Amino acid sequence: LRDELLELLGGTETQGLAKHEPMTTIMVVGVNGVGKTTSIAKLTRFLQEQNQSVIIAAGDTFRAAAVEQLSIWGERLGVPVISQSTSADPGAVVYDAMQSGLARKSDYVIVDTAGRLHTKFNLMEELKKVQRVAQKIDPTAMHEVLLVLDATSGQNALEQTKAFGEAVGVTGVILTKLDGTAKGGVAFAIRRRLAVPIKFVGTGEKVTDFAPFDAEEFISALFNA
Repeated sequence: LRDELLELLGGTETQGLAKHEPMTTIMVVGVNGVGKTTSIAKLTRFLQEQNQSVIIAAGDTFRAAAVEQLSIWGERLGVPVISQSTSADPGAVVYDAMQSGLARKSDYVIVDTAGRLHTKFNLMEELKKVQRVAQKIDPTAMHEVLLVLDATSGQNALEQTKAFGEAVGVTGVILTKLDGTAKGGVAFAIRRRLAVPIKFVGTGEKVTDFAPFDAEEFISALFNA
């Protein structure tokens, strides 16, 4: 059973992040409430530990608290956060951040995005627009589109993965809230039905509670529960 589950999750090889020269762009997507902002902070710290320089684009201009939270994280982590006023065009924020990243010779630009607009259609169209703006500076952007999913959300997580995947082409998942009683069994469904790799897991609220997804370790945790 362990071997079957391991195969479902893609085997023992961990799925690393794309690396693109001169700069890698990562768009982080997901609905509100899944831990997107915290995951961006955790991902930033993870990259810093790999001696990579990071700029964050506060692209969720529809929620004032999101910009504020990212700015606080930016100060704590010592990374620039490019932002504009609430209700500003997210595409303009991303454009500024990418220009700034190139000027500073940053290794990564991580782009936060809105998690809710008036309708799901509007949200997906906005994300596509952000991607198009990024491609004006680098035609290959975004190099990674990471979807943040709450490990406890079950069937909703599958629907979210499908919707975001159709809109902007999700390249990997950050699975959050694995510190709870739910063990994140949705990971198997995501891999089996949608063929999207789990790249990182969040296991707590501290910025250090974050790691690349290890399928063997994950399965061991299931059996040892």
